[in-house]
Amino acid sequence: MRKFLERAIKKIPRMNNTQLSQLLMSFKDELVLKDMVMDSLTQGLLVSDKEDRIVYTNKALERLLPLHNGDHTDLLVWSVIKQSDVFQFVKETLYGHETVRDRIFMVNRDNRTIVLSISITPLVNKGQIHGNVILVADVTDAKEKEIKLKRAENLASLTTMAAGVAHEIKNPLGSMSIHIQLMNKLLNRDEFDRDKFENFLGIISDEVDRLNSIVVDYLFAVRPMNVELVESNINKTIEELIDFTKFELEESNISIELDLDNSINNIYIDSKFIKQAFLNIIKNAKQAMKNGGILKIRTVQEDNMVQVSIADNGIGMTTETQNKIFEPHFTTKETGSGLGLTLVYKIIKEHKGDISVVSQKGEGTVFNFIFPGIPGRDKVLLDWE
Repeated sequence: MRKFLERAIKKIPRMNNTQLSQLLMSFKDELVLKDMVMDSLTQGLLVSDKEDRIVYTNKALERLLPLHNGDHTDLLVWSVIKQSDVFQFVKETLYGHETVRDRIFMVNRDNRTIVLSISITPLVNKGQIHGNVILVADVTDAKEKEIKLKRAENLASLTTMAAGVAHEIKNPLGSMSIHIQLMNKLLNRDEFDRDKFENFLGIISDEVDRLNSIVVDYLFAVRPMNVELVESNINKTIEELIDFTKFELEESNISIELDLDNSINNIYIDSKFIKQAFLNIIKNAKQAMKNGGILKIRTVQEDNMVQVSIADNGIGMTTETQNKIFEPHFTTKETGSGLGLTLVYKIIKEHKGDISVVSQKGEGTVFNFIFPGIPGRDKVLLDWE
C-alpha cells in the first residue's frame, strides 16, 4: 500500500479528473479495509503520536478498557482512561519511554470482572520513534484455567504430602510408644534403674524433635510464602551465602569456584528465600561429595534473564532419580523429610523462575536456575510500516 501511494503521488500532476476520482476511491477502499481489519481484532489497539496524543483506536479497545465517552482523537492517552491503576500505569510508562509487555489488570466491564493484559511498545519507522502502540488483550479465560490447574496441582501435591507426612510421623510415634512402655516397666520394678530411664527419656526427646522438624518442613511447604521481592544483585546474595558456608565446606575438603558475571542486571528476589534454596542445593552437593570435591557456582546474563548454575563433581544421579527429585517426600537418604528440593522448587516458582537438573551417575550434578529480568529493562521497538 505504501509503495502504491508513493507512486500515485508522483503521478498526480499528470492525472485528469477521472483518474484522480479513481485514485481517491482506491484510497477510500483501502481505508475501509484497514478499519474492517482493525475492528475485527479481538485485541484492543491504540496508536499515539510522539506527544502521547491518540491517533487511532479500534472498537475492541473501547469494549475492553473503561474509557470516558466522546471522541478521543488528539487527547492525551491516559486522560481518556477511567480506571485509576491503568491510568497511572499508562502515564508512567509513556513518561518513562519504557517497553512493557503483558502487565495484568483487573477491570470491571458489564457487571463482571475481566483480566486484561496490557502491552506498550514504541512505534518505529526506519529507526525513528513516531509514538507508541498499546495492545490490550482479554486473558480472563486463560487466567481462570491457570488458576483451576494450579488448584488441582496444589490439591494433588497436598494429598501426596499428607500421605508422606503420615508415613514419616508413624516411625517416631512408634518409637516413642515402645520407649514409654519400657519406662512404665522400669517404674513398676522394685529397683528403679535411673540410667535406663534417662536414656529412654532422651530417645523420646530426640523423637519429639524429629516430629517437630517434620511438621515445620510440612508447614513451610504447604503455607503460602510471604515473598518480598526487592531489586537486588544475585551475585551479592551468592557471595554472602558462600561466606556463611565456606568453613563447613572447607572442613569437608570441598573447594569453591565462583564464576560470577559482574555485568548481570539486577532482578527482583527475596534474598532470604533465595539463600535458603541455594543452601539446600549446597547441602545436597556436600553430601554427594563425601570424599571432597569441587563446588562451582556460575552466573550469566541470558537476554533479559539471569541464569545461576550450581555444580558438583559428586556421585551424581540416575535418570529415574532426576525425574522424581522435586516430588514431595522423595529421598534417596536414610534420614530426612524428602521436602528439601520440593521447597527449593516452590521458592523458585514464587520468584517466577525455573529450575532444572542435569546429572550423570558417577560424574556429578548441575542445578540450573533461571530468573526473569525486570520489565522495561529489555527495550523492544515495534517497526510499523
